[in-house]
Amino acid sequence: MTTERTRRSDTTRAAILAAARERFARDGYDRATIRAIAADAEIDPAMVMRYFGSKDKLFALAAEFDLQLPNFDATPEAELGTALVTFAVHRWESDETLPALLRAAVTNEGAADKMRAIFSGQVMPMLLSRSVDPAEAATRAGLVGTQMLGLALCRYILALPPVAAMTPEEVIAWLGPTVQRYLLGQR
Repeated sequence: MTTERTRRSDTTRAAILAAARERFARDGYDRATIRAIAADAEIDPAMVMRYFGSKDKLFALAAEFDLQLPNFDATPEAELGTALVTFAVHRWESDETLPALLRAAVTNEGAADKMRAIFSGQVMPMLLSRSVDPAEAATRAGLVGTQMLGLALCRYILALPPVAAMTPEEVIAWLGPTVQRYLLGQR
């Protein structure tokens, strides 16, 4: 009996998280409602609250995100910016969780914390493994963030026509050299 109840509980929890990911991606944090998420998961809204306690807690779990940066150790230093932009563009193009997190980060401090953690926890170690002065690593990671998040905002959220219309290859060709400078170039 307990095993069956646990399985149902796990299934319900997974359905809520899946519905929340889709709803947050589509509507952003502010417009997504517990009622809408519950309707998408085909359960009562009280169940969402029972499992997650609040919209903030649900978002925090639904938006768990790892950039899944590849190991760039074998990438020549002169190609690192282009390699990182190539990875990021393909990642943004294939995962609706990032746009949801970006939308939410603008108005929700918890989401903003997640975005900051992504760059400090995943981009900075890549810099520190290179010949980057540790005193500059945080600044460089932050500047990389301005380019990547600015691109994402303009291309995937605002759909700014010239940027949204570019092919991934064009975006990479334009942005790669700038990111290269922020990563390893001279000030």
